[in-house]
Amino acid sequence: MAEIVKRKKALSVSPLKASATIGAALAFLGFRRAIPMLHGSQGCSAFGKVFFVRHFREPIPLQSTAMDQVSSVMGANGNVVEGLATICEKNKPDLVGVPTTGLAETQGADIRMAVRLFRDKYPQYHAIPVVPVSTPDFAGCMESGYALAVKAIVEELVPPAIDAGTRPGRRPRQVNLLASSHLTPGDLEHLKEMIEMFGLHPVVLPDLSDSLDGHLTELDFSPLTVGGTKVSELATLGDSVATLVIGKSLDAAADQLAARTGVPDLRFAHLMGLDAVDALVSALSSISAEPVPAKLERWRAQLQDAMLDAHFMLGGARFAVAAEPDLLLGFGDLLASMGAETVAAVAPSNAPALQHVQSDRVKIGDLEDLELAARDCGAEVMIGNSHAAHTAERLGLPLLRAGFPLYDRVGGYQRTWIGYQGTRQTLFDLANILLTLEKGEIRPYRSRLSQKSAAESDPRQGERLRAV
Repeated sequence: MAEIVKRKKALSVSPLKASATIGAALAFLGFRRAIPMLHGSQGCSAFGKVFFVRHFREPIPLQSTAMDQVSSVMGANGNVVEGLATICEKNKPDLVGVPTTGLAETQGADIRMAVRLFRDKYPQYHAIPVVPVSTPDFAGCMESGYALAVKAIVEELVPPAIDAGTRPGRRPRQVNLLASSHLTPGDLEHLKEMIEMFGLHPVVLPDLSDSLDGHLTELDFSPLTVGGTKVSELATLGDSVATLVIGKSLDAAADQLAARTGVPDLRFAHLMGLDAVDALVSALSSISAEPVPAKLERWRAQLQDAMLDAHFMLGGARFAVAAEPDLLLGFGDLLASMGAETVAAVAPSNAPALQHVQSDRVKIGDLEDLELAARDCGAEVMIGNSHAAHTAERLGLPLLRAGFPLYDRVGGYQRTWIGYQGTRQTLFDLANILLTLEKGEIRPYRSRLSQKSAAESDPRQGERLRAV
């Protein structure tokens, strides 16, 4: 069990954290014809939009309640009410998410009461779901905000089995999939493909692989999300045969879903590494009563071969990793399975998953903490998001970019890290980085008695040998 070292600094230097508000907005972006409306100032939504656009390189629907100096002091419930009315009137969305920001939380906003006021004032929009969630950006991180939004969506939009008349297993080929924020659109697409190989139909909550996977549409512009899980599908979750939960951060949301629907769930901390993927494949085979497809068997054999090829480089290698808890846990387990060490581990916020990270210590902090720990522990390779590029440059270490945001690489959002295929590619990338450090390579032996060796070591000696 890793030792958790909490923050002692009064400020962040080279911040690692993306806010909980951004995480909640990301969760809402995984639903079709949805739009997040951040309760805060216009600057709060502007900075979040910049993060999303630079990472996904797509137009992002995002609105704000535009709190100003007066509403910040006197109260901003009216901003929420009128903002929701404007969105509902102009865009007719299928879902509106209302996460709070630090400004609104400091002001003391009651976001649920504000939504009730909207319902009382505009009953004509009663059919449009509105999901409020408290996500102050001074607490938690992107992962925790995302998890809070998923839980709020379950509470608001998934009806109890008694009211909906649902029954677990009524749809024997349907499975629910709760996907953590550390899964990229590429990860989710690959995961859905694996599930469908067993003849199962996944309902993903939320499905970023359909809304933020980077695809062109016939629409010139849409003020709402294009693609994602249909809100109407949430009413059928109680008929599914099982729920798959990926990421420890979603445990609370999974508990809520199980309580409302009675559908049994299977939980996986991550899907990186042979053991983790084997557990998922075994579960899918059991749920579907189908044998493991030959294609998956071959992918597994390819990963095993990649592990044999890469262990010469990765064995004994020393890594510094900065990531949100679920992703940090995944990388820690993957590196440990290859005989590598995570000598420096930093997370932006505390979470139960950190206790299981394969490292002696996990620091709750920022990229300055990572830089100091990596230097003290003699790290050879760094893993982190694009913000860590300058840190790696100062240390003279190669950087494998992973996490959010990735703004200095095209297609980072589509990278697949999980499953047999994703793990295989990750091992190849890490091994290639270590090859540049000549890690695991045997230098050619050159005899001191050979003319070439003498010439290389001492040019004057080489001239004398040539003269003779």
